[in-house]
Amino acid sequence: MKKYVIAALSGTLAAVALTTQVAGPLIAQEAKSKKSTYEQLDLFGNIFERIRSQYVEPVDETKLIEAAINGMLTSLDPHSSYLPPRDYKAMQVQTRGEFGGLGIEVTQQDGYVKVVSPIDGTPAAEAGVKPGDLIVKVDGKSVQGLTLNEAVDLMRGPVGSEIVITVVRKGVDKPFDISIIRDTIKIKATRAKLEGDAVVLRISSFTDQTYPNLKEGLKKMLKKAGGINKINGIVLDLRNNPGGLLNQAILVADAFLDKGEIVSTRGRNPQDTERFNATQGDLAQGKPIVVLINGGSASASEIVSGALKDHRRAVVVGTQSFGKGSVQTIIPLQGNGAMRLTTARYYTPSGRSIQNLGILPDIIVEQRPPAKVDSKDKKPKFLSEADLRGALKNDSLTPEEKKQLEQERKARIEAARKRAEDYQLAYAIDLLRGMAVLKKAN
Repeated sequence: MKKYVIAALSGTLAAVALTTQVAGPLIAQEAKSKKSTYEQLDLFGNIFERIRSQYVEPVDETKLIEAAINGMLTSLDPHSSYLPPRDYKAMQVQTRGEFGGLGIEVTQQDGYVKVVSPIDGTPAAEAGVKPGDLIVKVDGKSVQGLTLNEAVDLMRGPVGSEIVITVVRKGVDKPFDISIIRDTIKIKATRAKLEGDAVVLRISSFTDQTYPNLKEGLKKMLKKAGGINKINGIVLDLRNNPGGLLNQAILVADAFLDKGEIVSTRGRNPQDTERFNATQGDLAQGKPIVVLINGGSASASEIVSGALKDHRRAVVVGTQSFGKGSVQTIIPLQGNGAMRLTTARYYTPSGRSIQNLGILPDIIVEQRPPAKVDSKDKKPKFLSEADLRGALKNDSLTPEEKKQLEQERKARIEAARKRAEDYQLAYAIDLLRGMAVLKKAN
């Protein structure tokens, strides 16, 4: 017993000796690091003073400092940046669901502005701006070399004024211009509609209004359908949704989950880890859910689709999502500005980060372009038994059953028509119908 105690004690003494030997160099290294930092700050001050006093033209000192701060932040990642007072105020208004502009969510790529997604019903969406478009010029001025905030500033302007953006699009040989009239953007974050026996909840962004809009819209559609038992399920359409507020993504996922983790965020320090769990209550009451995503579905959209997918609560359909798995914190600063700083990564319930990967759908369904209808191109009509002269009548159906059959036939024809307009949505609705048929069979 004494032997073990001595061995342990010897180990402790050795550790103390080692600490004593190493402490000196560590302290010296830390002092050297601090000296280097102070030297760099002195260098910054020297350069600032030289520019202020010797530049060929007088400079705005405030703008110079703001540019330096923004340069420091944007060097970290594409989502960290400085928000001067005007931009910070505009961002606060935007998260409330109403703001002035074009209606596009953008990021930066290769020195250009990349469209993450146009927002439904906005001038940009109506003008034909698409996810993945690279904006290379604004009113003929190149955006290359500008910060994201500077490029966005170029796109701002009075409501009713025209802006021309030059776009590079994958699959199109040459850059082309898109003319857009600026407008006040009023976002209805969630729109609800009844498509046959399915409720479609289209979420275009995650603002303060998203969850309240969703809850109210679902309630109205269920009442219109005649109750929850009259629908096959719900389609949650998150396509081209660029994200938004984290708390709203959690509320939307929680709306359809009874328990379990929704998302976790992990910062630089392990003690900063946060976990968000679902509470009791499922607005869909267990009805099947299909989530639609595509390359324009980012951030908060990926949190919702990832949570519902990991918990096997929904079937995810569409194409791979954007892959933004970082969390930005808005930190107010003196002078009424703020900085947007990446402070954490988020993880789906399975513990997987989607940064640079995105959410892979359970069923990959590419969108098809709307079918062109040519009146001259008529499909031949095949004869059926009912067309034959003297064919026997079907006496096995009551008038009510015949009426029901005719209604179902019209519903199937309408569903087929929808495939020509929005193939992904039609696929999701068909999938819900198929799950409902199987459930009835069981």
